Amino acid sequence: MLFIRGHVGQAIGYILLFAAIGIAAAIAGYKIFDRCTPGNLNKEIVENRNVAAAIVAGAVILGVCIIIAAAMVG
Repeated sequence: MLFIRGHVGQAIGYILLFAAIGIAAAIAGYKIFDRCTPGNLNKEIVENRNVAAAIVAGAVILGVCIIIAAAMVG
């Protein structure tokens, strides 16, 4: 099997680019959700150790990531 360095390097570059865009979009989606809800979700999770708030935050991040993945796949 012959691998051409240009194609493999280009594919790795695209993977890193899509990963960076996906992570940035997931963080932005979480921040937008946090601003749209009353209270500070980060404070509830870190300072008050609210497990329910952590579950909601995880569900939001997972939901945003599923949407981003579906958009990237096409």
